Amino acid sequence: MKHRVWGLLLVGGVVLSAQTSAPPPKPASEPELEIDLHETAKQLFDAYAPAEIKAQYDFPSRQQWDEFAARLQHALETEDLGALAAYEPEARAALAALRLFPDYADQAEWLAERLDYIEAAKEAVRLPPPVVLPPKPGAKPAPPPYYDLWLRRLQSRPVPALAAGLFPVVSRAFAAEGVPPQLAWIAEVESTFNPGARSPVGAKGLFQLMPATAKGLGLSTFLPDDRTDPEKSARAAARYLHELHDQFGDWPLALAAYNAGPGRIRRLLTGRKATTFAEISPALSAETRMYVPKVLAAVRVRTGLAPDQLPAPTVRRT
Repeated sequence: MKHRVWGLLLVGGVVLSAQTSAPPPKPASEPELEIDLHETAKQLFDAYAPAEIKAQYDFPSRQQWDEFAARLQHALETEDLGALAAYEPEARAALAALRLFPDYADQAEWLAERLDYIEAAKEAVRLPPPVVLPPKPGAKPAPPPYYDLWLRRLQSRPVPALAAGLFPVVSRAFAAEGVPPQLAWIAEVESTFNPGARSPVGAKGLFQLMPATAKGLGLSTFLPDDRTDPEKSARAAARYLHELHDQFGDWPLALAAYNAGPGRIRRLLTGRKATTFAEISPALSAETRMYVPKVLAAVRVRTGLAPDQLPAPTVRRT
């Protein structure tokens, strides 16, 4: 009995999103590309999938792909960590299929990073629910929920190979924008220090900036795409993080806004009469709930700086 190629479908979706997917709507002066992603993915499967894979799998229809992609997106956006954890088998199959094509290592890295969230969610659902207490005036802020989980996961993880050459560049850019240079390790979480990384929803570069956000920060997103420029994208990401810290007053909330959008964070804080990330964490998407402690744990592992030791932004240098 043959199975549907859910993993190889992701080759068609993620890979081609990274290589040839139509960009977000542009001004009339910019040309649009008409590309049938599903047909191109099927041709990729027919041309390059090993015979043993073809013997076991059928290439799915466009409707089946759309349903799969929607479920994947929903798993990341749901507030239920268990729903994300349940996605592990399909995500592993997708990653294995993506790695059949060496030319698409960048996209395999992107999916591997999302599988990291899925595995962490699987661990998280086995733990007792985090105890969230109202903040006490003058007390040292507690690390965000699941911070210790991420410390364990990242403690022995090797530094990404590209970080050696890129971290000095991006850390200087962060410092120039008045943001702690240690926070430049956010690039490890966002892209594994791959300047060409791109998500299926259009985020791109070391700091996975969405097109609208990048344009709002003064970056070009079309020939050239400044999001793939390490220094320009680092300056933009740092400037955005500076603005978010100015709005929300601490790094956990600023990071949550970087991942989920400032509007959502502001509404949750207001609706719940909350002042901390921990208080609104249960109402955030599973991805954002995992993202904030992962970034802060990465900073701790790479620099020794605990979350409460990260300084506030300073005045930007010209």
